[in-house]
Amino acid sequence: MADTTVFEQHESELRGYCRVYPTVFSSARNARQFDEDGKSYIDFFAGAGVLNFGHNNPRMKKALIEFIEADGVAHSLDTYTSAKREFISAFVDTVLKPRAMDYRLQFIGPTGTNAVEASLKLARKVTGRRNVVAFSHGFHGMTLGSLACTTNNYFRNAAGVPLENVTHQAFGCDKLCMGCRLGCGRQSLDQLRAAYADSSSGLEKPAAFLVEAIQAEGGVNVASDEWLQDLQSLAREVGALLIVDDIQVGCGRTGDYFSFERAGIDPDIVNLAKGIGGYGTPLAMNLVKPEHDRHWQPGEHTGTFRGQGLSFVAGREGLRYFEDRALLDEVVAKGEFMAATLNGVVERHGESRCQRRGRGMIQALDTGAGEHAKAIVANCFEAGLLVSACGTGGRVVKLIPPLTIEQETLAEGLAIFTRVVDQVLSGGNP
Repeated sequence: MADTTVFEQHESELRGYCRVYPTVFSSARNARQFDEDGKSYIDFFAGAGVLNFGHNNPRMKKALIEFIEADGVAHSLDTYTSAKREFISAFVDTVLKPRAMDYRLQFIGPTGTNAVEASLKLARKVTGRRNVVAFSHGFHGMTLGSLACTTNNYFRNAAGVPLENVTHQAFGCDKLCMGCRLGCGRQSLDQLRAAYADSSSGLEKPAAFLVEAIQAEGGVNVASDEWLQDLQSLAREVGALLIVDDIQVGCGRTGDYFSFERAGIDPDIVNLAKGIGGYGTPLAMNLVKPEHDRHWQPGEHTGTFRGQGLSFVAGREGLRYFEDRALLDEVVAKGEFMAATLNGVVERHGESRCQRRGRGMIQALDTGAGEHAKAIVANCFEAGLLVSACGTGGRVVKLIPPLTIEQETLAEGLAIFTRVVDQVLSGGNP
């Protein structure tokens, strides 16, 4: 039995994931975690998408040990360091140049919400406007500016102050979600286009549109390519910036490096964090079009933890995985295997009871009810599998294993998942 006394006596009531996974973890390797009692858990959560390359990736571990033993610069603010130079050069050569992308790299701080906040600030500076358009079921962070763009009332209600200068519109899903009554995202763009063209509509043109191509925390809702293309067209028409939050689903998660690549859009700003740091060490950055980046004044947006030497080293190792298509092809194949497995669940129980959503190695099952998802997450934990719930009412179970998970471990985890789901949806206990 795990001894959680110290945590329960001294840690804040804010703690959350430990209530979902009530044990004490002591070690981890790739897609497995082990608790103090020696029990093994297959990790289909991966630190909420941070651990794209698994726990304690051996290539990154070796590079980090060498960096530490050489007295590398671990904290540098935004001063120049050799580790930062190597990371920037690798990112430009491996990610940007092959895609003919021209962005400046703005290192923000340790978390994704820092990246979102900076992009909102810059969009308002560039355009001289205040309002930002975000979308239903979106999640963009917990600080006030990002939280204003987030739609989940559980998080919003904790703010204690008005969350202003953001309006929300229907998201353009590639298929109708179970029970959704929010309307069609394509129609909402048409309505916005008409309103912006009418000087008497009372609707001001926005500074930016902020969107996730796949809404991870919102329920793994996948935007249609056509909707993303139309959203970009609307942004260009009204002189607003298009910001893509790729924090959880970027860095290879979908089978492309960026989740928006298949739509062929060209965002003004891209938010990156989570998997970009490689080892689970914190790193967040924005990719900013040069014509927008020049609106910053030196030091105008700053932060103590922008110069993460350990993250630069681990992140540079992570970029080696993308020097060819090998890993991305694996992600596509594993994602198809995951999708086929979940489709089998849907076939057994019917689309009126559950729905699969996702792309690549972010897949999800909408169970239609929060109590079903909660039971699935809890029973998977007891069976040795870590998954999480998301979406409206916590009714969607999300699967985001490390991209480097072994095929046999992936199959083992999916077998546990399907067994638990089948029994929960059938009204039994696994």
